[in-house]
Amino acid sequence: MYEIVGVGHSCLDRLCIVENYPKEDDSTHIVSTSVQGGGAVATALVAASRLGIGAAFIGNIGNDEVSDRIVGFFEADGVSTALMSRRSDCHGLESFVMVNPANGSRTKFPQKDENPPIEWNSKSEAAIKEAKVLHLDGTNYANAVKAASIAKSCGVTVSLDGCSMQEDNRKNRELASLSDILIMNRKYPLKVSGELSYDEALLKIASWGPKIVVCTLGEQGSLAVIGGKVCRFEPYRPKKVVDTTGCGDVYHGAFLCAYVLGMDVGRAIVFAGIAAGLKCEKLGGRAGIPTRAEVSALIGDLVI
Repeated sequence: MYEIVGVGHSCLDRLCIVENYPKEDDSTHIVSTSVQGGGAVATALVAASRLGIGAAFIGNIGNDEVSDRIVGFFEADGVSTALMSRRSDCHGLESFVMVNPANGSRTKFPQKDENPPIEWNSKSEAAIKEAKVLHLDGTNYANAVKAASIAKSCGVTVSLDGCSMQEDNRKNRELASLSDILIMNRKYPLKVSGELSYDEALLKIASWGPKIVVCTLGEQGSLAVIGGKVCRFEPYRPKKVVDTTGCGDVYHGAFLCAYVLGMDVGRAIVFAGIAAGLKCEKLGGRAGIPTRAEVSALIGDLVI
């Protein structure tokens, strides 16, 4: 049915570029605002869809205005919402994001997800079983583990966004071990592995079972375990960094697009890095997501 199916965080992002970032108990002026769809898995799916890969989101949603806007943003970018459940005991989640114009960094204030877990049915399970990739994040541990177990039962590739962590690190390690593709932010590998260096952390995590292990380091590029060694990849440098919101999420979506297209790990990392860098040139996690043609134009001799 869909090439990539996602289970994880979806929300409405309310973004503000501020005049200058204030200290605590101080104030500043808002220069500009934007409202976009957000969430780790949700934005990755939007990136994949905009890059030409069929995607669908599985999750609960409410009947409120925020939920309506979340669904609307998905549909505008071609991500299927047929597997989302409207429930009276759920509500749409919001995230408030303050962007520092000096360097494009963002400070997030996400609403905690206290919606009930997904009630799985034959339709949602079939969508996972028929997909090429299941993409997860760890914001709702029960949903992620259940979805991963469905995928594992029929050999579907499991991709995990290593960003959200449970307080019980054993749960983080369990979910990491269920993944085939594990792409992490800079905090995740050291915390979850207990190691002091990225090289040691990535090699240790690779021994747990994931076939592809990558750590993104923002302006420092990314690290990946390839052939039993840790390799460094330089970042794509955008013309101007306006906002880094959603940069990692777009990286995930672009990497999975490259994976589905059959690229090797190194080329997929380059592809994902360019897509994430281009995103940073506009405010918000989704406004700057490029098309496949835009990424291809910057890759040179890489065959897409």
